Amino acid sequence: MADWRTATLRLTAALLVASVALVLPGTAGLGGTLPLVALLLGAAAGLYALRDALPAERRVWGVDVAGYVGVAWLGPALAAVLVVVFLGASAGEVQALGGLLGLAGMANYFLRPVYHAVVAGARWVGRLAGASGGR
Repeated sequence: MADWRTATLRLTAALLVASVALVLPGTAGLGGTLPLVALLLGAAAGLYALRDALPAERRVWGVDVAGYVGVAWLGPALAAVLVVVFLGASAGEVQALGGLLGLAGMANYFLRPVYHAVVAGARWVGRLAGASGGR
């Protein structure tokens, strides 16, 4: 299992891919319809099939490309779920849903220092509890 830093970056990547998967069709005038769901599920299936195409340690400019490609399929899958939930949404609404997913992804990215502080604080409390002998 990847550490929490890697997991948060991969979550950010999946949310940003989901954002693009909704913003592009919304910009093209596609509303929340079953054909859009089918298109998104097809994209998710294609990306899922490609997830192992890169070697496990593929790095470009220090970035773990294989790790992001491995979770990219979650983006269109999440986008498809949202379109099903908001079936009948206008093209602008689909685009706005994509924008909200992008906002969530970037919020997750920018909150990483907060996550780090929480994890470090929990470890510090754990060390204190262990040092006191559980008293």
